[in-house]
Amino acid sequence: MQFVDTTKQLWNKLIWSWNPKSDKESGDAIVKNLLLHWFPNKITKGSLAWQYSLWLGTISFVLFVILTITGMVLMFLYVPSVERAYSSVKDLEFVIAFGSLLRASHRIAAHLMVATVFLHMIRVFLTGAYKNGQSVGSNRPLNWIIGVVLLLCTLLLSFTGYLLPWDQLAYWAITVGTNIASSAPLVGEKIRFFLLGGTVIDQGALIRFYVLHVFFLPVIVLLAFSWHMWRIRKDGGLAVADHEALSQTAEDVAPIKSKTYSLLGVTGGSTVHVQTSMVNEEKNSVPSAPHLVRRIVAVSIATLVVVVVLAALFPAPLEEPANPSVTPNPAKAPWYFLWLQEIVTDTTIPLGAFTINGALIGGILLPGLLIVLALWWPYRDKSGIETVGVWFAPARNRQNTIFIAICLLIIAFTIIGTFLRGPYWNFYWPWETWPTMPVKF
Repeated sequence: MQFVDTTKQLWNKLIWSWNPKSDKESGDAIVKNLLLHWFPNKITKGSLAWQYSLWLGTISFVLFVILTITGMVLMFLYVPSVERAYSSVKDLEFVIAFGSLLRASHRIAAHLMVATVFLHMIRVFLTGAYKNGQSVGSNRPLNWIIGVVLLLCTLLLSFTGYLLPWDQLAYWAITVGTNIASSAPLVGEKIRFFLLGGTVIDQGALIRFYVLHVFFLPVIVLLAFSWHMWRIRKDGGLAVADHEALSQTAEDVAPIKSKTYSLLGVTGGSTVHVQTSMVNEEKNSVPSAPHLVRRIVAVSIATLVVVVVLAALFPAPLEEPANPSVTPNPAKAPWYFLWLQEIVTDTTIPLGAFTINGALIGGILLPGLLIVLALWWPYRDKSGIETVGVWFAPARNRQNTIFIAICLLIIAFTIIGTFLRGPYWNFYWPWETWPTMPVKF
């Protein structure tokens, strides 16, 4: 009986922060718990709603945690050398217990993180959440810029990890990606040389991609995410809180009988009739513990389950060992850069003896312009404060339409590059059979 009581007491000490018994414990949970210290003591009901944020930011961070944990385990089993990289990955697939599931989970989480961070930024734009609200010291445009940096780092994280299996798929995907980067004016070849550690993809490139993937980029993402979360607190929480504040109206509040009211410190006692009006902020908010905590736990568990199920259903591919002498046809970039490869093809236009450089236009200038527009747009948007935290606010119809059109084009080009481009990058409908192509040596 004593053992049961002791176990129960220990369990209560572990869970009290996300299952408080009183308002005081709710406040203490936020103050005393290191992880919960990210959040305010109370949170608005709109911020908790599933339909506003879709919890994409939380899902993105949970995926990053999954990537970190699985990546740390993989580091003990992977050898970053051109002689042993492929064989160590092959051992993961066929020799080490649950190695295949571990690698597939890491790969699925990486792909999902790219997608969710992208969708998260779409949600922020369409709700006008990059605009300042009523909070003093708010600087949401800066936090939007941090988000853009996080998206770019997420893409680089996935890109640097793509080479590590050292198979044909990885080798030629990196070849295509770095060739596009080399098209940048003046600095293109220097960027490619920096990434590869030379002029060819060999041991120098593998070790650089490995170090960037397991150390530098994760540290940058963690620091940027911490700054991102801190800025959300400084900006007054999610943007929907500003929308809720605008919709609140002052209510008549009766004086508290236990208080003594006076006029300029002259009148004493509580006999003077006092009537005031104020906004009841408590009506639209709830304690972060347990409401916010329980939803974070639910989202985390659901995300983990989805990753594991998808990893079991879709094992990570492993082709033949990397061979610079054997060129696959077609050679494709990683899927999240296929929209760039498609644009490169569409903007490469022969004009007699002269050919327009599609790699420069579609691979560097257009995506560079999109990044500049993304960074500048929060300062360009002059829509009113009533559009902050509102899905598809009528006053933002034009800019939302343009933004959605750009996103749909990116998605369409990605689908075309993934499923409809065959040998020699020719276009094939899904029902058409690709011709059998000889392997180029």
